[in-house]
Amino acid sequence: MDQEIIVSSTLGAVEEVFGMMIGLPATAGAVYTEDTPPAEMEGIVTLIGLAGPWIGAGSISCTPELACKLSASMLMSEFSSVNKEVLDAMAEITNMVFGNVKTVLEGHLGQMGLSIPTVVFGRNFVTNSTSQRWSVIPYEVEAEKMDVKICLAPKDASAESGLHVRTRYK
Repeated sequence: MDQEIIVSSTLGAVEEVFGMMIGLPATAGAVYTEDTPPAEMEGIVTLIGLAGPWIGAGSISCTPELACKLSASMLMSEFSSVNKEVLDAMAEITNMVFGNVKTVLEGHLGQMGLSIPTVVFGRNFVTNSTSQRWSVIPYEVEAEKMDVKICLAPKDASAESGLHVRTRYK
């Protein structure tokens, strides 16, 4: 499977979800590959698993301020700080984006499953997967940065490399 198909399906999914469901433009930057653990961060990170003939994960990360803006636009309500509704909205955005990606990829990879999203909010944490490369698509939304990441590998190759996602808090 060509990484281009994975990245293009992710780009299309973000464009569709942000255009139709959130009503905010998301401008994609240059796609790059991340194959080293990311630095410590703070904010919101969502994770969702994909499984089938290929397995991996998808992730969306942004600042708390952007999460509040996205949630406000999606739910037509105001949020001045991160609360349960904002975390739930971010989980739903992740579910919509990667559900869309899954649907497109099933035409190339066969039937896939999607896990329930996990949302992490805090400071001084690192989220990484072992021995796998993430395709990272940086976005600008409402003058704020957001990263959408996807990591997929054939099931056999993933098992050999020990693919799993970890979150470490400081």
